[in-house]
Amino acid sequence: GSAVNQDGASNGLTAPNGPSQQRVIRQALANAQVDAGEVDAVEAHGTGTTLGDPIEAQALLATYGKDRPEGRPLWLGSVKSNIGHTQAASGVTGVIKMVMALRHHALPATLHADTPSPHVDWATGDVRLLTEPVPWPADGRPRRAGVSSFGVSGTNVHLILEEAPAAQAPTAEGPTTGAPEEEEAPRTAALLDAGPVPWVVSGRGDAGLRGQAARLASFVRAAQQAAGEVDREWIAGVASGLAGRSALEQRAVVLGADVHELLADLDELAETGRPSPRRTTDPGVVFVFPGQGGQWIGMGRELLPACPVFADRLAECERALDPFVDWSLREVLSGGEREWLGRVDVVQPVLWAVMVSLAEVWR
Repeated sequence: GSAVNQDGASNGLTAPNGPSQQRVIRQALANAQVDAGEVDAVEAHGTGTTLGDPIEAQALLATYGKDRPEGRPLWLGSVKSNIGHTQAASGVTGVIKMVMALRHHALPATLHADTPSPHVDWATGDVRLLTEPVPWPADGRPRRAGVSSFGVSGTNVHLILEEAPAAQAPTAEGPTTGAPEEEEAPRTAALLDAGPVPWVVSGRGDAGLRGQAARLASFVRAAQQAAGEVDREWIAGVASGLAGRSALEQRAVVLGADVHELLADLDELAETGRPSPRRTTDPGVVFVFPGQGGQWIGMGRELLPACPVFADRLAECERALDPFVDWSLREVLSGGEREWLGRVDVVQPVLWAVMVSLAEVWR
């Protein structure tokens, strides 16, 4: 969760405003849907000034320091004590620090902060300075941290970070794709089925495209020579990697069920600038669905009772959505829920269901 606000007409351009800082923290907590007591630490703006630091500390004491769980103070630090003020990068520097702290399960010390400022009434809340490194146990719940960054003009930003869920280890019964990274696995696994695999190639102009095809062919042949033969999993991994690259102006796709077909197409592309004609077949009709922007109150309402094909497919979509949503697809389309246009978590599944059902009608 995050929030941003502005001091407005306060006590000067460079002087921070405590009530505005409290408001931005409370708004960030509300947007994150967590209580202040569920946040373990805050990376403060903390520039080390005698004016700004006490104002910020009092805002943190008022928001995070109240009604905390027993034995769980808010830990407070500032990376500026370690590397100085990075100006426009100071906010992202604080984010980097807290992400690293989440990764290592430890809160690093703030240098030169051994003696708390006498200009802060520390007794008004349970907030402690990170004068030394502190272990950061999970205690059966996600670790969370706040990050503050304040601009010289009175702009205040506060961010709530939460550690990612622990990655589940693959089970003995589950399929293993051997993908090098977790996020690659679903995309690669989808390519492991029988049928042609697409390799996407692009370059800046015709010469760039042909050169890229030639380099890719050389890479594949080197892999073949090293391994003796490459399997379909390796082919799918290459396809996944190529699909993640930037798409330049001149593009081509080579298709092949095995590495020999793919190499033949790459050689043809490198020589002529076009894939092999034997792959140029009519793919038929392709439906492209909008992700957002095509929604309106009443869409599909008249089609539901009038077209059984549309209604049957929509019912199938509703059954697929039911385990994941707390709203009814039919009620949304029939006008029973009026607020759905403002919710992206409703708009996109509804558009998907309507377009899938329309595609079935057209088929």
